[in-house]
Amino acid sequence: MTSTALIPNPLLDFSGLPRFADFSPALVASAIEELLLQAREAVEAAARADTPASWESFVAPLEDATERLSRAWGMVGHLNGVADTPELRAAYNESLPRITQFWTELGQNRALYEKYRALQDSPAFAALSPARRRIVELALQSFRLGGVELESPQRERFMALSERQAALAQKFSENVLDATDAWELLIEDEARLDGLPEDVRHAAREGAEAAGKPGWRFTLHMPSYLPVMQYATDRTLRETLYRAYVTRASADAAAPADPDRVKALDNSAVIDEILALRAEEARLLGYANFAEVSLVPKMAGSPGEVAAFLRDLAARARPFAQRDLDELRAFARDELGLADLQSWDVAFASERLKEKRYAFSEQEVKRYFQLPRVLAGLFGLIERLFDVRILEDSTQTWHPDVRFHRIERRAPEADGRHALVGHFYLDLYARPGKRPGAWMDDARGRRRLPTALQTPAAYLTCNFQPPVGGKPATLAHDDVITLFHEFGHGLHHMLTLVDDLSVSGISGVEWDAVELPSQFMENFCWEWENVQAMSAHADTGEPLPRALFDRMLAARNYQSGLQTLRQIEFSLFDMRLHAEWREGLGVQDLLDEVRAEVALLVPPAFNRFQNSFSHIFAGGYAAGYYSYKWAEVLSADAYAAFEEAAQAPDAPVRLAETGRRFLDEILAVGGSRPAIESFRAFRGRDPQIDALLRHSGMVETATA
Repeated sequence: MTSTALIPNPLLDFSGLPRFADFSPALVASAIEELLLQAREAVEAAARADTPASWESFVAPLEDATERLSRAWGMVGHLNGVADTPELRAAYNESLPRITQFWTELGQNRALYEKYRALQDSPAFAALSPARRRIVELALQSFRLGGVELESPQRERFMALSERQAALAQKFSENVLDATDAWELLIEDEARLDGLPEDVRHAAREGAEAAGKPGWRFTLHMPSYLPVMQYATDRTLRETLYRAYVTRASADAAAPADPDRVKALDNSAVIDEILALRAEEARLLGYANFAEVSLVPKMAGSPGEVAAFLRDLAARARPFAQRDLDELRAFARDELGLADLQSWDVAFASERLKEKRYAFSEQEVKRYFQLPRVLAGLFGLIERLFDVRILEDSTQTWHPDVRFHRIERRAPEADGRHALVGHFYLDLYARPGKRPGAWMDDARGRRRLPTALQTPAAYLTCNFQPPVGGKPATLAHDDVITLFHEFGHGLHHMLTLVDDLSVSGISGVEWDAVELPSQFMENFCWEWENVQAMSAHADTGEPLPRALFDRMLAARNYQSGLQTLRQIEFSLFDMRLHAEWREGLGVQDLLDEVRAEVALLVPPAFNRFQNSFSHIFAGGYAAGYYSYKWAEVLSADAYAAFEEAAQAPDAPVRLAETGRRFLDEILAVGGSRPAIESFRAFRGRDPQIDALLRHSGMVETATA
């Protein structure tokens, strides 16, 4: 093992886990330059005519060099997302063009492309493991999408497009983060806080004190923003926050007050340029539009197939959504005096109606979900399902709030020790400089090395409300679901048994299938045994009462029709935007058109949702946002296998067997085979939409 004393730069140390405490933005440029040099040397050696077209001669050495570069840049990118500073941002942006250039050049390396083709055509290909054959096939696909078959000057133009798109995606993300961080509202009249839960008030007071300001401080970070929209009786306060939130990173932004700053953070021009460059990229590759390019490595076959799937689901959801909306408007009018229900009233009225109908509030439920107890319940479930154990561990982290754990297989090794499966970092609280949302990313992938097994490590990131008043953080049930969701991604990454890096864990998994394990895990947040195990009231320690859980369960599909249409609205907008884009197309006009087709709740004209739609402009979901609904069909059908097992006379045995099969056929195989084959191996048939409709409450039930 290499001594860290001999490698002062943590970005060049691959002997273990990332050394965050030793990191400095000043170290980025030199490390990336050195790793790029090593990677280019490996590419040149692999592509030489005298290098045999075999796995050992060129694929393995190339994977060594590119993995080192990916791990170092992944550490920089991760910190850029969770601990943004001006110095780190500058260092990241300085190296980003060189990173992009390398991967673009690699994708266009024709000699290397021919080497992979020669390997595929050789007798040795049949002797490779299925995982390695899959890697070769995916590599050839990636080369073609990388422009390897282009000739000059198209090759150079493709490279320029790639570099510019990477810079624009980063700029889009920075603008959203800066616009979110820049806005605040100070309230000094306590009467305006009427309806807000005590912990939200406490957090707002602490926020003002930390900023050295009087009163209560509210921001556009979700733990501050959402409770105002749900509970504040002051309609003007709700409207103020709503307007600020939906105009972030646009010319109509409510803040900051400086017009030049508003202009600098406006993503409108960034969006237009990204779309133009993507369309040009598609034309260079011989496709009609970028949506077709995006779908090549996915399960779905064409933009038309995706649009048909979304429209079919919209038609099924619309009657339920219309019922949801009619009920909400009638309640808002009759009970709340809101004759003209506006967008900033929807969350408030919905929460009031939910409380009346089901006799509980989200805040009441939140008192039962203390984070330590939730984590203990989640870990216990995973241990039972997949025969592993989760233990606290220690390593360097990037923030004092970050927790670190290890996963081990229960079956002892020959020497009596448990086998290490992987590690994960938990960074769960919102804070300035941290990108909004929730996500999983990999710190390191599983790989069989000549002398040892490299185990995977995952970053699990959320933006929950931090602890206030010295007490443990409490989570809304939706937060619990988010945590389970991201942990599903983590399990997909960590529980793999594939030994080849490019298809282990989430690597090589089709984008529209990668949400299967995450959405699958959400279902367990609705099982009584799990809820009972992870709940303990913040004041009394009592578990969640069964009667309250039953009311939550009854409310599970509350407004599911409207929520489904909302996701379809975003998905269809994304797909049509990338399938139909042309010079002069108005992004807002297309969004309005999509809303006219599928939405029942249409936001006000000043809404600029697209300007902060980071999923498709900065997060890899371009012409892929539909994946959430596509994969939900898979995940609901997969969970239905557990429901069926639970009804069997020998339920414990059947459940254990089903868990093992899910592990073996979905999680363990990673991207080593097409996702549809993994699903069929688990379920014994193709996926069906019935379970999704049933779980969403979008099935008409007979009345007596």
